[in-house]
Amino acid sequence: MQTLNVGAGRTDEEYKAAEESRREELRSDVQSSALYFFIAAGLAGLGTGLLLIKLNIIVNIGAFDLLLVYGRGLYQDNFLLLRAAAAIWVGLLVGLGFAARKGQRWAFWIGIVLYCADMIPAMLLSMLWGIFAVGLHGFFVMQWFKGQKALSELQQSSAPKATAAASN
Repeated sequence: MQTLNVGAGRTDEEYKAAEESRREELRSDVQSSALYFFIAAGLAGLGTGLLLIKLNIIVNIGAFDLLLVYGRGLYQDNFLLLRAAAAIWVGLLVGLGFAARKGQRWAFWIGIVLYCADMIPAMLLSMLWGIFAVGLHGFFVMQWFKGQKALSELQQSSAPKATAAASN
């Protein structure tokens, strides 16, 4: 029976099985974190009125709220401009979700940067219920950070395996 120093008395097969189980758990974490892009897209559609109803009490996009306050004349003159911007925002989130599901770490980072940047106007313009929008932004940022971290660990754990296969 061969043991490894890292496994604390585990056999080579037990160690490999534990590592494969860990990698599978990381893959599952990445997929569940990528799901939050689609949830954010749905909530953004709900908060901007792209869907049939508009619910912007809890769901706010800070950049759009800022546009409504300071660009009111632009919004009133061209109603489709805000709808087009909202559709682009939702499409971007859906695209980032698909990229994140395929294991692209940059998609998580772009989501984190976008939502952190959007949190600033959401905090500045927050009213009584705006704190929920800021909290929701923070929740998505936390989930996407966990996803990119799991993807990083997954890539690091796969690198030694690929190096060992290449040397054989």
